[in-house]
Amino acid sequence: MRDTHNRLRQAAGTYAMQDPIRRIIIAGGGTAGWMSAAALVTGIPRDVEILLIESEDIGTIGVGEATIPTMRVFNQHIGIDEAEFIRATVATFKLGIEFADWGHVGNRYFHGFGDFGAMHEGLKPHQMWRRLKAAGDTGSLEDYCLATQLAYAGRFFPPNPDPRSPMHDYSYAFHFDASLYARFLRGHCEARGVHRRNAKITGVNLNAETGFIESLTLDDGSVEAADFFVDCTGFRALLIGGALGQGYTDWSHWLPVDSAWAVPSASSGKLAPYTQSMARDAGWQWRIPLQHRTGNGHVYASALMQDEAARDILLGNLDGEPLKDPMLIRFRTGHRNRFWDKNCICVGLSSGFLEPLESTSINFIQLGIIRLLELFPSRACQAPLIDEYNMRTLESYERVRDFIILHYHLNSRDDAELWRHAAAMAVPDDLANKMQLYRLRGEVVTRQFDHFAEPSWISIYNGQGLVPDMYDPLADRIPLDALRALMQQRRDTIRGVAARLPSHADFIAQHCASPNFMKVSA
Repeated sequence: MRDTHNRLRQAAGTYAMQDPIRRIIIAGGGTAGWMSAAALVTGIPRDVEILLIESEDIGTIGVGEATIPTMRVFNQHIGIDEAEFIRATVATFKLGIEFADWGHVGNRYFHGFGDFGAMHEGLKPHQMWRRLKAAGDTGSLEDYCLATQLAYAGRFFPPNPDPRSPMHDYSYAFHFDASLYARFLRGHCEARGVHRRNAKITGVNLNAETGFIESLTLDDGSVEAADFFVDCTGFRALLIGGALGQGYTDWSHWLPVDSAWAVPSASSGKLAPYTQSMARDAGWQWRIPLQHRTGNGHVYASALMQDEAARDILLGNLDGEPLKDPMLIRFRTGHRNRFWDKNCICVGLSSGFLEPLESTSINFIQLGIIRLLELFPSRACQAPLIDEYNMRTLESYERVRDFIILHYHLNSRDDAELWRHAAAMAVPDDLANKMQLYRLRGEVVTRQFDHFAEPSWISIYNGQGLVPDMYDPLADRIPLDALRALMQQRRDTIRGVAARLPSHADFIAQHCASPNFMKVSA
């Protein structure tokens, strides 16, 4: 994500315009609603009123509690102290995702939040590794990623901002309790002037001439009017779908999983600084460690597995006792046809859904509301702004869609129908071109609205068995002995750093433990 702070400032600085927006209603709370409120109250003029309407009788859906590193940027620029956030949400640190049985049964690899080392004489590190592999070296590319090695060692320490430091070239995200994060943001927003009403929305009232939303009718009969609306009503999409009639594009032919069982379990005592994703016959299972418990889920294709069988697989593969009954969630992979229509945008589940395999749901919330600030309109909601917003958001969905398809398509499994289908299916053209270029000689293609940078694509390609046929021929200009010495030095440095750092649990205990963590650790 580009510099969020600059965007928030620019939104306020360029706001002076004719017929400005004076009141915004956010329909729905939860993570999407309160993140939207936090970004808006930070980025728009203080004389604009923000009202959030949510009902305590309507539950929120949280299919995962993991994020990617852009979450840190968002929290920083809405003015949240990281240690306070971690304690309030019983969060842990995340250095990446471990994938088990993806690609083939018995496979294990890691998508770490870091590169594989610095460039050397204009050569990328994965090209140097590929040359060594061609010369008979049996080392893993993962040996050169500090984030991956720290994760496997169970250690954590924030990266050093000094680019000369061996601890510079990695990042981190969080695992946290989404309901606690929404509560934390509510206090943050109300202290800054956001208003809240506890009510159900029973009607959406449109202007007969323009089709714009004028107001919302609530369950007590009152009416709340505004100039602009943010739909955070989840899968129901009451405003953008129900009132404005924006349809839904279905991507289930590429990503057929459509259901998930979710359940928390008691902590196993191992506080891993990473998410685990274990492939199953009809989908995959997640495991997310928090300070006081573990989040678990089984995502699966209901056409290929009965619900009860999927539930049994989840409960049979927990690393601690379940703390409540599993919750069943239904979804349809895809996106709203238009994310901004007239004077309403949709944020969160109302805008679309992509399974939580790479923890992108919260990043979509961030991007949705930050893009509104980038293109903030007058009350007229000019068409060029709307069109640009929709284009950028659609491209973001397509880029993440392709990244997730890659995980499924690159497999050699023949033990279950889902994996046979995924390996044989035709993938989107852009993804096919990316794969072809990487297979040829390790060329990595990223697009403007990719959520993931080059090292992430390399992690999935190599982890799932797509090794380039050849390496960049320019790598031959480095003498082989010199290249071996360089790469050995890098491996030694990483091992030395990992050995000196505290364990993940010790770092949390020393710097940001919640009361719940102290109880579990006692």
